[in-house]
Amino acid sequence: MGHIDHGKSTLLDYIRKTNVVEKEFGGITQHINAYEVEHKRESGVVEKITFLDTPGHVAFKAMRSRGAAVADIAILVVSAEDGVKPQTLEALNTIVESETPYLVAITKIDKPNANIEKTKQNLAENGIYIEGYSGNIPSVLISAKTGENIPELLEIILLLSDLEDLKGDENAPFEGIIIESSLDAKKGITATIVIKNGRLESGMCVVSGKSICPLKIIEDFTGKKITEATFSSPVRLVGWSALPRVGSKVTSCKNKKEAETIAFKNKDESSVVENKIPEGVHIIPVIIKADVAGVADAISHEVEKLNTDRTCIKIIDIGAGTIADNDAKKALPFKGAIILGFNVKVEDRAQDLADRNNIIIKTFNVIYQLTDWLKETIEKQTPKMEVEEVVGQLKIIKVFSSTKNSQIVGGKVLNGTLSINDNVRIMRADVEIARGKIEELQQNKSKTSKIMDGEAGLSISGTSTIIGGDLIESIVKVIK
Repeated sequence: MGHIDHGKSTLLDYIRKTNVVEKEFGGITQHINAYEVEHKRESGVVEKITFLDTPGHVAFKAMRSRGAAVADIAILVVSAEDGVKPQTLEALNTIVESETPYLVAITKIDKPNANIEKTKQNLAENGIYIEGYSGNIPSVLISAKTGENIPELLEIILLLSDLEDLKGDENAPFEGIIIESSLDAKKGITATIVIKNGRLESGMCVVSGKSICPLKIIEDFTGKKITEATFSSPVRLVGWSALPRVGSKVTSCKNKKEAETIAFKNKDESSVVENKIPEGVHIIPVIIKADVAGVADAISHEVEKLNTDRTCIKIIDIGAGTIADNDAKKALPFKGAIILGFNVKVEDRAQDLADRNNIIIKTFNVIYQLTDWLKETIEKQTPKMEVEEVVGQLKIIKVFSSTKNSQIVGGKVLNGTLSINDNVRIMRADVEIARGKIEELQQNKSKTSKIMDGEAGLSISGTSTIIGGDLIESIVKVIK
């Protein structure tokens, strides 16, 4: 875990001897992925390590939290060029909150601008005390480009697992965690899980929430079909009855009937949480579809941050898979509905139905492009309203004369500009007591049309009595 562009995916890339980075749109890891690697220890024993790769972009905080909750050990990745960044601290908070043991990997040590000592000092300044710097947090200096110290990193991970006494039991009841789920046009509903304990075998039946899965197809992280797997392994299960909720537990059942009974009890679960919308607020109905459920969930959290006091996003539905005609049908009852797609295609029937019913369908491959477009849409759809803005303030020093309908006063400009014919409000102890209009202005014993600084005399129409210390605010009405 760590800040965006600090080399998390490149590090895994080197470890796995594959290339995932180039496949990620915009160079950002936008999914949580699981990979299993082997490491030969100094003793000669070969052991397996499962890595969870979590996105660094701020939009995917929920996905990083799920990753930390599943993991036994966290690796906080910090660039030797950049040091600690905001998302480094956000990742650290997530690790600490989940009480996950962690180590620090200082990356990019091969770069010309790398400053290892400064980075270590920066870590200490932010409360991350590594070994050798007044702390006991293990750390390793690495280069994902050259592979320097990568074997040492894997050895430290296994040493830390020994210290934490991390063990599993193949004979224990099966338990897993959903880390991602998706709808595949050919395979159907699939889910990636990490086995926390016990053993998974073909022929078993598992349940997660309201979804069940008879284990006819089990795949390892490479997509190869397998018949069994045990704790810590990431596997993909094919053939779920419904899209399982990311982050939910998976348990095994004696048979399909038992699984169906448990799923029926959980049928009231919903992936969409109704957001409370105040009365009088303009509503933009939105349906979110992404290639995988975890990303759709992350986008929904990001979208809700865009709400304003006058316009609010109402999420109608969240799902994974191609935008189909059924999605367009869900949008039909809602005026001005928008279907947002992320890394998904749009079926022709869905597009035709949307075009005929003024439903907007927009697809994206990069998260910030989606949010930028939605910000612009919210701004365009936000109802315009007339508001008052203060353009100048003057503090009353003295009242020279007062009649029934006007007063002549002297004061000092605090900020802005006051002009003849401006409407003003009279403030006393931050409370508006009356309104009036500037009839005449004088400065340096000469009449003027406006004042911007210094002391001045004013003739203000109105029935209220102004006293010394009052504040005169010149106001204009604008459309926003």
